[in-house]
Amino acid sequence: MDVSKTKSSFYRRLYVAYLIDSQLASSVPALTEATGMPRRTAQDTIAALADLDIVCEFEQQDGARNHAGRYRIRDWGAIDKGWITLHLGRIKAVLGYP
Repeated sequence: MDVSKTKSSFYRRLYVAYLIDSQLASSVPALTEATGMPRRTAQDTIAALADLDIVCEFEQQDGARNHAGRYRIRDWGAIDKGWITLHLGRIKAVLGYP
């Protein structure tokens, strides 16, 4: 399947936001484990969610050091997360994720 960089980047952002919001993977290590993407790609993808007006914030774990905590989606902006759930299989297939 030949997919443009724009589409794969968009799908990657949607999938990462979905994983964070559903609490399946709400930290960088959990995202790398769930998707197989490199750590830097996971970090860059989280940072790029703002480009889609998806508000993603880091919540520091009480009493923890060294940025221990998790990410949380505060606002989906114009994105319909129901669409992501409905098309999850296709999104994962396009990205080659398990």
